[in-house]
Amino acid sequence: MEEVPGWLETLAERVAGAPVPPMFRPPASGGRAAAVLLLFGEGPLGPDVLLIQRSSRGRRHAGQPAFPGGGVDPEDDGPIAAALREASEETGLDPVGVRVLGTMPELYVSHSDNRVTPVLAWWHTPCVVHAASPDEVESVERVPIRELVDPDNRIRLRHPSGYLGPAFRVRGLLVWGFTAGVLDGVLGDSGFELPWDRSRVEDIPPDVLSLASR
Repeated sequence: MEEVPGWLETLAERVAGAPVPPMFRPPASGGRAAAVLLLFGEGPLGPDVLLIQRSSRGRRHAGQPAFPGGGVDPEDDGPIAAALREASEETGLDPVGVRVLGTMPELYVSHSDNRVTPVLAWWHTPCVVHAASPDEVESVERVPIRELVDPDNRIRLRHPSGYLGPAFRVRGLLVWGFTAGVLDGVLGDSGFELPWDRSRVEDIPPDVLSLASR
């Protein structure tokens, strides 16, 4: 079993009490409890994070790269159990190989009315993962952090509303929205982030926007 790397232990401490950006602040009431798994491991190209590509047939967030996760069910023992269960269902992940380090403050996703708790974890004993639930997931990817922080892979995307948010072009994926916002903050707190050109702004591609607006 690999020990938790020092950078990840430090990150877990930093994000536990991190301030919530205004756009992600939960309302006083309402919203469905949900959780996502930020699973970091050590791959051939160094530290990486597990992402999924949601099915284009999905009802919400169709076609978008995301962290594994979903709603907290009544039988779940809170957001940590939900994040691990959902990751297992979506990617075939074996939770036995995962060590949970903690959670981040709850974040609100208005489009799906979800109150999301990000769960930070270390993949000490990696297993083979795949699109275990084809109706929900099209592909699964371990994305190296070195590719996420590469300045050539970073842009900001402009929504028709005028909102600008961080985005990543990696492994054939356009990572944006909630997932990119969380990654942007986590990479900054991890110490891996490199300077990048924030003036590189693109409009969200029409096909991507059409899927996401379902």
